[in-house]
Amino acid sequence: MDLSYDVKDHYAEITAEGRLNMVSAPKLREMVAEVVAAGTNRIVVNLQETSFMDSSGLGALIGCLKAARQAGGDLRIAQVQPQVQMVLGLTSIDKVLMSYPSAAEAFANG
Repeated sequence: MDLSYDVKDHYAEITAEGRLNMVSAPKLREMVAEVVAAGTNRIVVNLQETSFMDSSGLGALIGCLKAARQAGGDLRIAQVQPQVQMVLGLTSIDKVLMSYPSAAEAFANG
């Protein structure tokens, strides 16, 4: 999985490309920790290029959500692909981790 991030006006966008699984999940956690440590606590994980997610990836997203909220912010996801959406729905995590059509829309209201 390739991860990169870009700090926007009032949030950071992390782009995740590939498979979010037990191999790549720790990398996502590390990147979110790095972004939060740099002072940005509002994070959008763009999953447009994420074709697969397993339970390790799900755990990483929940851990990242917790880290952002503990820092006084929030974590949201955008452009979720069908397989990832299915995992979120089957586990009811889609009720907690909000998904948006685009990264720009995730924090559009402030």
